[in-house]
Amino acid sequence: MRDFHPLIPRIAASLRSAWQGLTSVSALPMDGDLAEIRGELEGDAMAISNQLLCCPGVRKIHLETAQVGRNLDILHCVLFPDPCYDLPIFGADVVVGRGAVSAAIVDLSPTGASLPERVVARLQQLPNHPFSQPREVPSWGTIFSPHVLFVRPTSAQEEDWFLAHLEAVHGVMLRSVEDCEPQPADHPDSLSRHAGQLFYCQQQRRNDKTRRVLEMAFDSQWADRYIQNLLFDDPPTPGEHCGN
Repeated sequence: MRDFHPLIPRIAASLRSAWQGLTSVSALPMDGDLAEIRGELEGDAMAISNQLLCCPGVRKIHLETAQVGRNLDILHCVLFPDPCYDLPIFGADVVVGRGAVSAAIVDLSPTGASLPERVVARLQQLPNHPFSQPREVPSWGTIFSPHVLFVRPTSAQEEDWFLAHLEAVHGVMLRSVEDCEPQPADHPDSLSRHAGQLFYCQQQRRNDKTRRVLEMAFDSQWADRYIQNLLFDDPPTPGEHCGN
């Protein structure tokens, strides 16, 4: 396969480096045919790589990088919290088409009615960069917070700005993970956050663009399995995560 657009390996390396500092981080089991996936889309090679981790407070860390043919590169990363912890969902996506970044998004999405106050306070301290082409979130994007950044970077400087902002938001997430103490599995807040994360996954599964690409490269049954079991699987019952 060819080289990725430079922004994608820069982000992936930064994320992986930061995860090494998490307490008791470990690999999550994954079906053998999902770690490295090869297919074909309209005559072009398609390659997907997946990495799954977890730690106390985070039920699943998922990093996906993908290439489709000569022109499309994708990075997708989500940190799904254990619902017993008062934590948001970290999500980031970068899409590169024909050598240019067409979409770059990063957010801490609330699983309750709003983001925890300590998270909001930390996000409000982050600098604002004057991106020239902000983008509008899709109709299903009600899951995002008011702090979501969704842009089309138009220069190397704007790519650097996006990387810096992603690293800062990711840092807020990891700091919150380390600071947070769990609540009982049957606590009303834990149950509410479980319901909020379930809604987040349901809304993400409404992204038809992802499904169409996977269906064209593989088939509809495989696409459903990939989306529902790996990308946006329903959260388990509160209290059940990789540390238990």
